[in-house]
Amino acid sequence: MVVSDGGERVKLNVGGEIFETNASTIQSSCPDSLLAALSTPTSHGSNPVFIDRDPEIFAVMLNLLRTGRLPANSSGVFSKQELLDEALYYGVESLLRLAMLPPPLLGFDASLVSTIVPAADGVPSALTATAGDASLWIAHGGQISVYDWSLSHAGTVRTHLNDIKSICRVWGEAAAIGSGSASGLHFYDLSGGRYVGSTHWTDPEDPRIHKARVAAIADSAGGVFASFDCLHRENSVLQIDKSTLQVAAVIGQQSGNSAKTTVPEKLRWLPANGLLVGSAVQRGVFGCSGYIRIWDPRSRNIVWETSEPGSGRSTRFGDALADMDVDVEDSILFKVCSKSGDLGMADIRKLGEDPWVYMSDENPGAWKAGDGGGYSVVHCYRKQVLAARGGALEVWSSVKGKTSGDPIRRRNFVDKEDDSKRGMISKIEAGGDRLFVSREFMEGVEVWETSNFSGVISVE
Repeated sequence: MVVSDGGERVKLNVGGEIFETNASTIQSSCPDSLLAALSTPTSHGSNPVFIDRDPEIFAVMLNLLRTGRLPANSSGVFSKQELLDEALYYGVESLLRLAMLPPPLLGFDASLVSTIVPAADGVPSALTATAGDASLWIAHGGQISVYDWSLSHAGTVRTHLNDIKSICRVWGEAAAIGSGSASGLHFYDLSGGRYVGSTHWTDPEDPRIHKARVAAIADSAGGVFASFDCLHRENSVLQIDKSTLQVAAVIGQQSGNSAKTTVPEKLRWLPANGLLVGSAVQRGVFGCSGYIRIWDPRSRNIVWETSEPGSGRSTRFGDALADMDVDVEDSILFKVCSKSGDLGMADIRKLGEDPWVYMSDENPGAWKAGDGGGYSVVHCYRKQVLAARGGALEVWSSVKGKTSGDPIRRRNFVDKEDDSKRGMISKIEAGGDRLFVSREFMEGVEVWETSNFSGVISVE
């Protein structure tokens, strides 16, 4: 490499091919990179420094430095790993990362870009995604497969469990997991594949508290929350200290002999309110029944609850909830009705006996799903509410009203009509700017991204 013309021009000999660019192109984009160091004035005169690398892939790196984007055809020529290896060598991996990550997630404009299938036991039993970089952990059987921000497979950890049913990231690369057959909450460091420890719910004075299994997990800054279910149907929510993995508090113990007292199968932590939300749903030939309950972990008291059928059903008798989730940013509770598929919302700060407002939207641009038997799953993410009814996936987005300017929610279908025929959606997760969807009895996790972008690197 040589710098001439007052230090403005840079020549590079990569694998025998000469490249020429401005020094500012390199130094402004990645000032701490190897290329930036080599673009400073040297004593090589007119002889460029020789770099023994592939010139074709370097052309992609140079385009990345010039535009901040990858060429449209780069994904068809080079694999993700080849691009990542070269970016790491040249010191421009941060720029490549920005180029490879999708644009902001807009549910109404998202499309399926790939499906990630673990090598063994490909049907996912649980999954979790990080909000920051959209990395993904998939539990399948007794294994956890880890996929990094680029959705490259970073490794698979074989646990001592046979059937992982719940997984939650609790700190760094540590996962808290629960099994459908083995008792206890178990912690693994996935970066090193190392078992960290376990927490069990026991009570020497109560013989019913025995071999308690974990049904749901939620993380918070103050500890991990997990719901435990015993063989004798006793259940509770425990708060567990992250540093010691010991039980810090038993928040709510009950005997799960009815739909109103079954173990919470979903937990959500609200950091702004300091509240824990849990729900349980029983499904049978006569429909669904269950509850939503909110605890204050500081007092260990229930601050609000509703059971369906039961209280809070004055306008929806016989149409009990099928699932619930919480918009953490706005403190809004959402539920989906098992029969009608209607989506209800309630402000957690204004809860009463029947606080639900049922959402409606006549969007002429949305195709009609028909009678899918009601919604099955709901998931809140970045002020978007994603709801699945059978195989169809809807999104309710917050927009400003035309007249009042107050926020309203508008419905649209995320998928096309053909997409909905692939199978019933069982899980929805979101992380970074990606949406992850799994379907009942089907291998793999679908990856959805906003469609108006270029330079997509397909997952292999």
